[in-house]
Amino acid sequence: MSENDLEFRQRLFAIFQTEAQEHTQNICNGLLQLEQDQFAPKMPLVETIFRETHSLKGAARAISLPQLESLCQALENIFSAWKNDLLAPSADLFDLLQKTLDALNHLLLTTNPENPQENRASSRPLIAQLEKALDAHRKETPEPEQKSESQPDPQPPQQQEPEPSPAPPQPASLSLSSPPESPPLSTVVPTETVRVSTNKLSSLLLQSEEMLSVKLAANQRVLERRKAGAAFNDWKKEWTRTLPLIHEMRAALRRCRETQGGAAQPSDQEQSLERLMTFFDWNEHFVNTLKERHIQEKKALEQDSRILAHMVNSLLDDMKQVLMFPFSSLLELLPKVVRDLSRSTGKKVDVQLSGGEIEIDRRILDEMKDPLVHLIRNCIDHGIETPAERLRKNKSETGAIVVTVTPRDNKVELVIADDGSGLSLEALRSSLRRQGKMSAEEIDAMTDTALESSVFQSGISTSPIITEISGRGLGLAIVREKVENLGGSIKIFSRQDQGTRFLIILPLTVATFRGILLRSAGREFIVPTIYVERVLRLAPHDIGSAENRETITLNGQPVSLVRLSAILGITSQQITPEDTPHVQALVLGVADTQIAFAVDEIQSEQEVLFKSLGPQLTRVRNISGATVLGSGRVTPILNVPDLFKSAVKHAAKSRLAVSSPSTDESSVTPKVLIAEDSITTRTLLKNILQASGFNVTTAVDGQDALTKLRNSPFDILVSDVEMPRLNGFELTARVRRERELADLPVVLVTALAAQEDRERGIDVGANAYIVKSSFDQSDLLDVMARLL
Repeated sequence: MSENDLEFRQRLFAIFQTEAQEHTQNICNGLLQLEQDQFAPKMPLVETIFRETHSLKGAARAISLPQLESLCQALENIFSAWKNDLLAPSADLFDLLQKTLDALNHLLLTTNPENPQENRASSRPLIAQLEKALDAHRKETPEPEQKSESQPDPQPPQQQEPEPSPAPPQPASLSLSSPPESPPLSTVVPTETVRVSTNKLSSLLLQSEEMLSVKLAANQRVLERRKAGAAFNDWKKEWTRTLPLIHEMRAALRRCRETQGGAAQPSDQEQSLERLMTFFDWNEHFVNTLKERHIQEKKALEQDSRILAHMVNSLLDDMKQVLMFPFSSLLELLPKVVRDLSRSTGKKVDVQLSGGEIEIDRRILDEMKDPLVHLIRNCIDHGIETPAERLRKNKSETGAIVVTVTPRDNKVELVIADDGSGLSLEALRSSLRRQGKMSAEEIDAMTDTALESSVFQSGISTSPIITEISGRGLGLAIVREKVENLGGSIKIFSRQDQGTRFLIILPLTVATFRGILLRSAGREFIVPTIYVERVLRLAPHDIGSAENRETITLNGQPVSLVRLSAILGITSQQITPEDTPHVQALVLGVADTQIAFAVDEIQSEQEVLFKSLGPQLTRVRNISGATVLGSGRVTPILNVPDLFKSAVKHAAKSRLAVSSPSTDESSVTPKVLIAEDSITTRTLLKNILQASGFNVTTAVDGQDALTKLRNSPFDILVSDVEMPRLNGFELTARVRRERELADLPVVLVTALAAQEDRERGIDVGANAYIVKSSFDQSDLLDVMARLL
């Protein structure tokens, strides 16, 4: 294959991927809709799915992707039989169809366009399952009626003509999908719509956003011209003040000449004075001419700046609209996520979506995909109860998750709510105690709102057991970090047995925003206006003290006051009335918390173009990025959520003396006991843990492990479930019944993936449950580190 052919094929494959993803998403949405009413399927919807599959098959054939084509053919056979009422749908069949769609999506991501025959055998087992399902679910066809003598013999069935092989692809006229049966092939594609790569659009948007710097620079030039105009005014004042003296000197020179009668030769002093008077006249004329020229140029510059600002604003607005995607492109993923999770957890869950037509920056949608999926997983795993438990609570056995998108000024409000059990405040208190970062008195004194907000802290989880879905205490912390990095905020509201609601506020775009330019310790910084709740000018008597901290009173409530320079580590200067007669401060708000930050000067509010710090500086404390001011100066943009964390640490350091422990606990090597009857798995686990620095002992089954636990101390137990003499469930139960071993962390690593097995693991007291089919050594090490 020549270089040009390869390049063309790669472009062709990229186009095919985009089209194929649309087809698979439409098929998935149709299957989910059919599954809700599988006993009375809507045949027009089946017909639509059949056509989507047929189009995908044709597109795969057109660019020679045999794996995709074969899978689509097997799917098409299913839908064809279904369409002709020859197939009886069932839950198992829907599971298989969704599994096939997952395989199709995986092939779309992993197929090598240069070698489409690669890994062709991987799809054959799935095709065999589809063929088997087609036979197993085929309806019984009625026996044909006996033909009467008057009935003519039926015509022999016409042999179906084979589909013609595709012609070689032509760059100018290739169609990637099979045309529908009804429209003619000569149908003209509307010229109003073109398909353009989102990467190209993103590149154009970035270049357009760079124009904002030109706009700001032009505005800066106007400001400089205005300052120059002020200098002319100052000259005018001084000239007016000096003019009487010049007049006196000129009058004295005239009198001197009159006295001399005009006949004598002027003295050198008189000649110098005459030249000085002439220069004064020339200087006044020159400065006034310069001033007039300055005024004209300033007006022209202001006009050019206005025109440029209008053009840049229009260009940015239009480009943003091009890259504004509807929320539905993100929300359409959720029904399948809910379906798969509800199946794996043994729960019944319906999801309701609204506001999908609201448009937002595609970059925000991309960043919000994982957080939104995690929140849905959190609602199902932690919130929604099992059908039996919901019936005991007089609820419908089917739980509900409602996702709503609503526009709010220049922001978007995203709400994810469930009608589950709500947050357990006592479980949160227990998790905080286990974390050990707060005293028992501080935890007991926390309000319900503060406890609910603690779920966003790393390491906090209400799950009784760690699984691959939940229990690690990292998910919600990552969600909050993602949302805050986008310039948004997240809150949680929960009521016992009534459900939990997450409220997320997001900006419409991430590249530009309004920011406050301020100066602290002689340096300039930008604070996003979205976090600024109030700007204050404080007199010395406005600043009080509480618990060795500076405070102010705002709306009758005390608010902490800290110097921004101290938080940023520029200086440790304290706020004292002697320093300055007045203190300027910004009151910033994150979630339900307010902190006032004292600064040297609050300069202005302006439009800001966000610039990331690059991969070399992916995580700089208290700094989220930078911007270039109109003056050309590079100015850091402050990360306000980070500032709040730094302010809390700063306050803690000022109150508490730092004491170092007498022994270094981190130097003690944890002792691990592995209970596993398979020598292969036992050796694998032992090697993994020893390579990570653990002191490992092995046991061949549960009884052997129990004996070793009684004879020697261990820090953690890692056990299989299916073992002779004493299985993992029985071993865990025995461990929990013995007083010396009751607090020993237990991790079950097993092939049993059913929900009832997980629940049994919880019942017997296991701390973590890891399924071997999804085993990853980093997951095991992470779980053990958390439990230890």
